[in-house]
Amino acid sequence: RTPSLTGFFSSAHLQGHSVQMGRYRPPAEKSSPYITREGYQTLADELRALWKRRADVTRALTAAAAEGDRSENAEYIYRKKELRGIDRRIRYLQKRMPDLKVVSAPPTDQSMVFFGAWVTLEDDAGVETCYRIVGADEFDPARGWISMDSPMARALMKKTLDDEVRVATPDGDSDYVIIDVRYSAADNSRL
Repeated sequence: RTPSLTGFFSSAHLQGHSVQMGRYRPPAEKSSPYITREGYQTLADELRALWKRRADVTRALTAAAAEGDRSENAEYIYRKKELRGIDRRIRYLQKRMPDLKVVSAPPTDQSMVFFGAWVTLEDDAGVETCYRIVGADEFDPARGWISMDSPMARALMKKTLDDEVRVATPDGDSDYVIIDVRYSAADNSRL
């Protein structure tokens, strides 16, 4: 005799444990709407390039569709997948860009860390690291640009020169000292 699913999920070996069914995921936290002028221009350029790329892919898709049987047509299948990806990114940018707030002026108190700041930190071992706090749509770890929504940026906000900062990381808490705060790229020789 096979036990019913109700009996299975309420059996003694599963009591006290939650059983998740389905693929539902709660919506992601909304990211901050702030962006630098350069970041906004980069997104606008990307959107224009995507529309041009979409036209090329659509032409290639039409040519592939004309070749006959679509179920075994690798070119057609590839172009459909590529077009879906392009359309997804276009939809995202068209929805996101009107909500963005471009921050072009530095704050009045440039000794404090706010959006757009380049912050140089020194860890306990004396190693210096420089980060720029930018919007969620323009972060780039390779350039040292971190999202203002990241734990590091949140810990740095409203701090000043020589402040100590503790950041929770997966490896445990890390302590840093702020050794430089600036708002222009011209004097940013450490990046």
